Amino acid sequence: MAEFFIHPDRSTLHGSFSKEFTPIVSINSGDTVRFETIDAGWNAGPFQFDGVREKFCERDHPQDSGHALIGPIYINGAREGKTLAIRINDIKTGNWGWSTGGGFPNTINKRLDLHEGPEYALMWELDASNNLGISNKGHKIRLKPFMGIMGMPPNEEGIHSTYPPRFCGGNIDCKELVPGSILYLPIAVEGGLFSVGDGHAVQGDGEVSSPALECPMQLVDLTFTVIDQCLSFPRAETPLKRITFGFHEDVHEAAMIALEGMLDWMQELYNFERKEALNLSSLLVDLRITQLVNGVNGVHALLSKEAIL
Repeated sequence: MAEFFIHPDRSTLHGSFSKEFTPIVSINSGDTVRFETIDAGWNAGPFQFDGVREKFCERDHPQDSGHALIGPIYINGAREGKTLAIRINDIKTGNWGWSTGGGFPNTINKRLDLHEGPEYALMWELDASNNLGISNKGHKIRLKPFMGIMGMPPNEEGIHSTYPPRFCGGNIDCKELVPGSILYLPIAVEGGLFSVGDGHAVQGDGEVSSPALECPMQLVDLTFTVIDQCLSFPRAETPLKRITFGFHEDVHEAAMIALEGMLDWMQELYNFERKEALNLSSLLVDLRITQLVNGVNGVHALLSKEAIL
């Protein structure tokens, strides 16, 4: 199988999804692509929050209005009705990152009465070798890096925002998608047109302040396989768990979508009746809030691979 290396520059970066974008490379099912990515905010390097931020490159609007993504990748044989399996082989952070809390009027900040005044901003030094982050104010934390955005465009005309997650991926922001995991995405357009970006050095479920610990990645190592399976919503596997996702403006409905997806998967794996799957889900399945900050909320359902003997 072939291996490709893609670095960020003006020709490989974009800030939206569209089936009309020209692919930067074509690969075959089973090939591996190693990316270097910039941070979601298009920054060239560490910056002062109250100063001018040097950008990595000029942006063309509206197609570059969102997170900095690298791609799209055309996968031969990918087409609507099939599934793209993305195996996450390795992720290594760059040496810096940033995070903020409060200071702007989103729903959570207003509810917590933290929307006025300046944001609480931290700049971080990241040690990828030891998965360690140290902030400019002395906080020391463990890193668990993953990519916030992995996805493809829908089969609709025009430009589509990077901010909401969709059935074909996008801004999923699931902290479980670390090296060793596999993400399964429904394919909506010929070639898939996969893009990746929005590196997170670490994030909690919910991503409650809006950003995670945003950072560039020196390495994102992904293997792509086209599967002859028709999914309606994303799924994922880790070495220990199976995961289904739900996305909706109403977080309760997002939870129901994730649960329905898990019931489907349990029926496929174990030939359960639907009510039987629900009964066992109440005993064995965890529902977690993926994120509450992308306009479309995310919930993921988790089932241990060792739960059913």
